Amino acid sequence: MIPILDSKRQYAQIGAEVEKAVCEVLRSGSYILGPNAKAFEQEMADFIGCKYTVGLNSGTDALHLALRALDIGAGDEVITVAFTFVATTEAIGIVGAKPVFVDIDPDTFNIDASKIEAAITPKTKAIIPVHLYGQPCDMDIIMNVAKRHNLHVIEDCCQAIGALYKGKMVGTFGDFGCLSFYPTKNLGGMGDGGLIMTSDEKLRDRVIALRNHGGAIRYHHDEIGVNSRLDEVQAAILRVKLPHIKEWNEKRREHAYYYNELFKDCADIQTPKELKDTYCVYHQYTVKIPNRDEVHKMLQENGIGAMLYYPIPLHLQKVHEYLGVGKGSLPYTEKDTEMVISLPMFPELTKEEQQTVAKTLIECIAKSKSKVSV
Repeated sequence: MIPILDSKRQYAQIGAEVEKAVCEVLRSGSYILGPNAKAFEQEMADFIGCKYTVGLNSGTDALHLALRALDIGAGDEVITVAFTFVATTEAIGIVGAKPVFVDIDPDTFNIDASKIEAAITPKTKAIIPVHLYGQPCDMDIIMNVAKRHNLHVIEDCCQAIGALYKGKMVGTFGDFGCLSFYPTKNLGGMGDGGLIMTSDEKLRDRVIALRNHGGAIRYHHDEIGVNSRLDEVQAAILRVKLPHIKEWNEKRREHAYYYNELFKDCADIQTPKELKDTYCVYHQYTVKIPNRDEVHKMLQENGIGAMLYYPIPLHLQKVHEYLGVGKGSLPYTEKDTEMVISLPMFPELTKEEQQTVAKTLIECIAKSKSKVSV
């Protein structure tokens, strides 16, 4: 079996250091908003290249509190994509706003920035570009549109820590950048965790208050907030991992290019495209193939842990039926969600495993096509 991700291999490398850090937290008696969380926020700000970060308990809360801090709520519209994890639009719904979907660029799977302007209405308050699979969006166009129409930008970087657009980290272009430390992420904790980044001090302070029951001073509450704090154990674990993230991301890129080489002579496999002047961190290595569902089943039967991210676009799911966005409204999104499949991708993946994955995928596609022809 070759899994989509093998976190045990990473733990084998850094386990002793992680255990030491966790035990120090346990002995300290300080478990919430302690020294590790504070230190991690500063280390992340230094790594990302922004002034401030705030640790939270999930990437979903990062998106949610970014919207809250910008006073986006009932009656407002937020432009984003339907080709993403539900947390992106879930956060919009939590604050009472309405997602407005724009189709994707079929090659990068990211929002087609050239189509954003046509989706703007008097109710539009923000754009949430999603740097899907670790590939940066076209931030020049997005920021230009936002500036012309006085719109906020919240970058969903939950799959893209360390990704670069023209030499600058994603998450530093808009009002906010949002990260997830779910265990499967490039920088993953051993439980839930998230973080928000900004260079606006007032926005930083608003998020700090919102994450702690709506008050900056203990037992003084100015508004309805939430309980969303990155705990000390997760912060300590992430502090151990953070110094490795550049190396881990670079290994993912090496694996992606090797996959590209293995698939170069197979016309049935469309490999990922990177925008010019970007540094993709390949949270997932996602290709487009024919007969996707049949091939996916065959891969699983052959011990290849391929996954579908994401098989049903959000505009066609029950949660968003109320929007009345029917089938056919986002043609590239709908087509790509029927073709994409993500292959095993993690820093410790071996070339031999990649060769097995590639060989098996090519064989499965050939078998699926022969079934169709019969």
